[in-house]
Amino acid sequence: MEWFEAIILGLVQGLTEFLPVSSSGHLEIGKEVLGVNTPDDLMFTTMVHAATVLSTILVFRKQILDLIKGFFKFKYNDQTDYVLKIALSIIPVMIVGLCFKDNVEALFGSIKVVGCALVVTAVLLFFSDMASKSSSASAKPSAKEVRNGISYWQAFVVGLGQALAVIPGLSRSGTTISTGLICGVKREVIAQFSFLMVLIPILGESFLELVGGEFASSSIGALPLVLGFVSAFLSGLFACKVMIALVKKAKLGWFALYCLVAAASIFIFG
Repeated sequence: MEWFEAIILGLVQGLTEFLPVSSSGHLEIGKEVLGVNTPDDLMFTTMVHAATVLSTILVFRKQILDLIKGFFKFKYNDQTDYVLKIALSIIPVMIVGLCFKDNVEALFGSIKVVGCALVVTAVLLFFSDMASKSSSASAKPSAKEVRNGISYWQAFVVGLGQALAVIPGLSRSGTTISTGLICGVKREVIAQFSFLMVLIPILGESFLELVGGEFASSSIGALPLVLGFVSAFLSGLFACKVMIALVKKAKLGWFALYCLVAAASIFIFG
């Protein structure tokens, strides 16, 4: 991988991480277009995902600090409730990472897998958009609101969606937001929950990669990895607030249409 290719792919990651269109899928598409072939080395993918997670932490720093302070008061308050729901939501993806890592890694490098997964993403987005409209139209005042806007079972179902989204092309944010909307979670609630729940899994994976020596032994080289990281972090920082606001308000059907066009392009030209 050349240094300029790393910068371009980092930009792709940063700009697509916060949209329900699959950043990992677009990374694979970008590699295909640029002619980058690293099917057995996922270190670059891990690094650029970690970069956008750091940009997310910076944008949500006030909310994260509030959660940490509230959690360490060691009483069951709103912050503790939210942290426990995030912890519950990451259990499925941790199981997948620990037990099926080789199976997941085998899916990377195949542009056809990305195309098929983008179609699934589009279907989920279309369906959740209709479910969201239906629930809004028939919504009735509730005597007792769910704490933090999301229940434990809803958090777990959203976590199952995140576990499935390890497949390249199946959007993590699209899948988690869709499953949340289908379960009845409000869009503004699931948008924030979706972006916060990914922090621990990706940072944990990145830490294990570094401790395990994968960074030093990567076939890509240190310079492209560092440049890709910086590029993804800066573009993610720029895009985060704008994209999150867009996801909260825009119709998911438009993103679904984009995913179908991208999938069609893969099947025709891939």
